[in-house]
Amino acid sequence: MSRFKVFITRPIPEEILAKIAAECDVDMWHTSAILPPIAEKIPPLDGLLTYGHEPVSAEMMDTAPNLKSISVMGVGYDHVDEDAARERGIALGHTPGVLSDTTADMTMALLLAAARNVVPAYNHVQVAKAWTYYDPNILWGYDVHHATLGIVGMGRIGYAVAKRAVAFDMRVLYYKRNRRPDWEEELGIEYAELEHLLQASDFVTLHVPLTEETTHMIGKAELALMKRTATLVNIARGPVVDHYALYDALASGQIASAAVDVTEPEPINTDHPLLSLDNVIIAPHLGSATIQTRMKMATMAMENLLAGLKGEQLPYAVLQPGWHT
Repeated sequence: MSRFKVFITRPIPEEILAKIAAECDVDMWHTSAILPPIAEKIPPLDGLLTYGHEPVSAEMMDTAPNLKSISVMGVGYDHVDEDAARERGIALGHTPGVLSDTTADMTMALLLAAARNVVPAYNHVQVAKAWTYYDPNILWGYDVHHATLGIVGMGRIGYAVAKRAVAFDMRVLYYKRNRRPDWEEELGIEYAELEHLLQASDFVTLHVPLTEETTHMIGKAELALMKRTATLVNIARGPVVDHYALYDALASGQIASAAVDVTEPEPINTDHPLLSLDNVIIAPHLGSATIQTRMKMATMAMENLLAGLKGEQLPYAVLQPGWHT
């Protein structure tokens, strides 16, 4: 019996790779510095294990008549043409739930770093070597405790952020399509329409999926509603925020600061004007980047991949197999 042919678009932990290689012929892209050539690799494949943000189009699928299983190592799968996969009976899996707490931790890390000038302080002391005497009048930030946090997108990650914010004695507002009275009662949080949330919040965090509706949902008009002392944190997807509108808001003092873990494009262009500002923190998409979480994600992605190849039910499915052995 011939072995399944699989392409893995980024390096994964060796122990997970070994389990896949025990059942499949594996080709793994060994660098993260150059985008994986999925279009070139996909034609002979039975299975594809990919990270988020690497497009898998209908045209690519058309070149791969044996493709049975696409496994995304991440919760978001907007980069994969779901309709095309469904039409072709290709199983599609992702890794939901596992990264919610880790991403919520990163959200709070960015929020706190922006509020308390952690990065400018690091640059002052360790880069510029400018801390030659104690000056009580530099790098004043903003209190997080008792401040108002507005959460835009109240799914698993938003819920986890709300729990952490409550522990910081923050007032929490949230906006989502469908209210969650049970979470309001459990956590003591308040529902608000987006416009009111932006006007009332000292910190705004974004956790929505990327769709046509959410693309550039935070632009010039929305940023103009925010307090001049407010901080915007984006850990959702880069295109949720209009980056040029964000630059204008930060450069003009329309808002005080921003901290983002995602950009448009990703990585952000090295000549982007946002990189010239000192009131924005830009991280290289570290939301789920802990040893424990990435190992769990790799394990889940492996389980989805192998199940789809065999025509079995995926444990973490977007689309179950539609092909037949």
